[in-house]
Amino acid sequence: MICLWTAFSVLGALQTYSDNLRAGLSSHYPALLATWFVEYAVPLIVLSCLLSIALTRWPGLLARPRNVAAMFAGLVLLFQPAQWTWMAWQRDLLQVTSLEDAWQLLLKMLLVGWFSTTGTFAAILAFFYWRQSKERELAWQRSQTDMLNLRLALEEQRMLALRAQLEPHFLFNALNAISALVRSEDKHLALQGIGRLSELLRYVLSASSGDSATVAAELRFVQDYLALQRLRHGERLRVHVEGAGELLGRVACPPLLLQPLVENALRHDLDCSEGPSDIHLSFVQERDALLVRVTNPARGDASANPGAGLGLANTRDRLRLMHPEAALSAGRQGGRFVAEVRLPLAQQA
Repeated sequence: MICLWTAFSVLGALQTYSDNLRAGLSSHYPALLATWFVEYAVPLIVLSCLLSIALTRWPGLLARPRNVAAMFAGLVLLFQPAQWTWMAWQRDLLQVTSLEDAWQLLLKMLLVGWFSTTGTFAAILAFFYWRQSKERELAWQRSQTDMLNLRLALEEQRMLALRAQLEPHFLFNALNAISALVRSEDKHLALQGIGRLSELLRYVLSASSGDSATVAAELRFVQDYLALQRLRHGERLRVHVEGAGELLGRVACPPLLLQPLVENALRHDLDCSEGPSDIHLSFVQERDALLVRVTNPARGDASANPGAGLGLANTRDRLRLMHPEAALSAGRQGGRFVAEVRLPLAQQA
């Protein structure tokens, strides 16, 4: 602040010095500079300090227009006369012997420093208004960041809850397959099933500890899962896979995405009929998304499998948490039940 008004004094003294040279008057620049600084800069520095201290200590002064009007009235009624008196004393103009002399002095000093004083007042107010605006903006940004962090923490906790729900569900169904093999009294198949289950659980533990997997890895896991189920169902289990290519290795998805869809198809196909299954698993790129479809016959006359019923609802929630454009739709289409997952290709693994 002092530097600003010192620069103002330097320019003002330079202008006076230039005017004196053009008028043929002798002048001394250092003396002019000292005069400008004492007469003009000192009152404005005092004004700036007083306003800054007041607005820093009581920022609420700017909250109401009447407070600003009261400060401006104080400027006009108190500070401005004090500034005029100061300047008149510096110029040795206080020898007033009559009312006429006082009136002439008032007229002479009326416009002296008026624009610089009101300009300083307006600049200080503008600076503090700007600072308060920035503080409000930063406070709003902090509140938004805090809300975002809280929402993220809640979403992470929900994701953990969904995983904790899914893993026992998978284990329950896999153990059902093993128990069916044990009841068949075929020890060889039962041991193969236990080995398959061990490999599947190893993937479940590793994949569920991360936030995402690739569709290719999920497809391999599903094929291992189907191999376990095939020990139980034999040649009745038939699954046709279409569109598996290199793209699947570059598209991310939630861990354990495909297995609940295939399991749902098994429950509503093999477990509800005596004939072979007719399950189709396809991967189709459609513009900016990968569509994953799992379909099976919609048997209206078959009784539903009394499974836990967690797969589709859980998968839909996990997709929404991973990406706002990822989605799962499921329902009858013609004579088949279709579960379709839409994965944005922007979700690269």
